Amino acid sequence: MNILVVDDSAFMRKIIVDLLNEMPGIEVAAIARNGKQALETLNSQKIDLVLMDVEMPVMGGLEALKNIKKTTDTPVIMLSSLTNKEITIEALELGAADFVEKPVNLMAIQDEWILDFHMKIKSVRTKSKPILRTSESNIRTISTDADAGEKVTGSQLASHVRALVIGASTGGPRALLTIIRSLPVATKVPIFIVQHMPKGFTSSFAQRMNQETNIPVCEAEDGMTIDRKVYLCPGDYHMTLKDGKIRLNQKPKLHGTRPAVDYLFTSAAQIYRRNLVAVLLTGMGKDGTVGMHDIQENDGYTIAQNKETCVVFGMPRNAIENHVVNEVLDLDSIGRKIRQIVG
Repeated sequence: MNILVVDDSAFMRKIIVDLLNEMPGIEVAAIARNGKQALETLNSQKIDLVLMDVEMPVMGGLEALKNIKKTTDTPVIMLSSLTNKEITIEALELGAADFVEKPVNLMAIQDEWILDFHMKIKSVRTKSKPILRTSESNIRTISTDADAGEKVTGSQLASHVRALVIGASTGGPRALLTIIRSLPVATKVPIFIVQHMPKGFTSSFAQRMNQETNIPVCEAEDGMTIDRKVYLCPGDYHMTLKDGKIRLNQKPKLHGTRPAVDYLFTSAAQIYRRNLVAVLLTGMGKDGTVGMHDIQENDGYTIAQNKETCVVFGMPRNAIENHVVNEVLDLDSIGRKIRQIVG
């Protein structure tokens, strides 16, 4: 896997290159000091992944990203910090696969940050891994129409839905913005979202989503009374539902992440039972599978994003392979279905 590292800081470039050199199957093909040099490199070399700083002289990361996406589908992971979180959210909307938050102290990088960095690189490497149909008898195509998608289990969508829960990771921000834009002018049910994202960035992302829809979108707070709006779980917290309120906690990470989708899905299943719909979007790993199982055990309805429209077909794939998905749909069809459910 040939990687291009783009950062105006020589020290940051060395840190990134050293980390990449520790990973098997990874080759640092080139380095660049700004977006202009990055574009020149992409025109002359085969690059499989770009790691690029957000703020740089000559040409910044955002402008470079726009130019990259005009001519190639080479995945880009942004190197960001809390000081430019709004630009980072915009980069995700423009097509960046993910972002890595720069460490606060470059002289004392924590193991947790290194693990997160390795996971982000790994997510891109596993993007094209095919789904293994472990039991073809459990999956049948009910229609070639995208709105119907694939029916995986036999449960039926309840006529009266009381809540919608959504889980996402790598590629999730762009997918969520697509869904948010498809929402009606008002929602009959609350919508709860867990997006794997660091502390500090979720507030900006909630504000960005709020600008794209008429339905109020907010970053969830502990003790909030549940209303007919969209709630985004804050970074570094798990979100659960209890007694008509949102509860946040900082229990240990689950599947290497906090927030975790499973906590939300499982708690919602206990409350809304058959009147709950869950959607699992693009992302690496297996977060959400246990929660989808619990939702199905309570006769709720589960939907997973299909491989073709995922940035990383990990979380949906794992749920499908474990037979806890009622329906597999492309992203646009998920948006239309959600609009019907909540409108």
